[in-house]
Amino acid sequence: MRTSADIIEQTISYVKQELANAEGGHDWFHIERVWKSAKTIAQTEQSDILVVELGALLHDIADSKFNGGDEELGPQKAEAFLTSLSLSDDIIQQVVFIIRNISFKGGNNLTTQRTLELDIVQDADRLDAIGAIGIARAFNYGGFKNRELYNPAIKPNLNMSKEEYKNSNAPTLNHFYEKLLLLKDLMNTASGKKLAAQRHEFMEHYLTQFYNEWDGKA
Repeated sequence: MRTSADIIEQTISYVKQELANAEGGHDWFHIERVWKSAKTIAQTEQSDILVVELGALLHDIADSKFNGGDEELGPQKAEAFLTSLSLSDDIIQQVVFIIRNISFKGGNNLTTQRTLELDIVQDADRLDAIGAIGIARAFNYGGFKNRELYNPAIKPNLNMSKEEYKNSNAPTLNHFYEKLLLLKDLMNTASGKKLAAQRHEFMEHYLTQFYNEWDGKA
């Protein structure tokens, strides 16, 4: 009989294969960090750990940013893979729900339905978007999209619609104000909030240093 450990190992192998050539901020190592953080947060919550782990491992299996904006491809691929493992429909649908609702989509887009497992995986994913690694990922993706580092003439847009957020080509530094600095107050769990506070503070220090260097003051 297949154990939970077997299911996780098969899922890891599948994700590594699917993301073998992924952009550096959305590759297997991103998935691994989110998976580890999700397990850490789950230790303080009464959650279904298998659903949490599967949701974390599969949450970016087909990120819409790299698939023509298709937000259903990820849930579809995850559902097909989990079905191939002969998991219960209940587990499959819980994991698919996480994948469909985890992303920060801009435009004040908030998921009205929640599950504890979604809260945990979403917190883990958001933690990887802030702090030292979050900064590295932001500039890595900005380089991937050939965006400016910073342009003082282009101000952050804090009132974008979902479509404007998806199609924005603004300098990478604007992304701090349009998403990264907002995440601390969007965390769901007590553990997530605690971890986010330190990473948020690190980003604020980084921005101060960035502007000082930009202006030749440091």
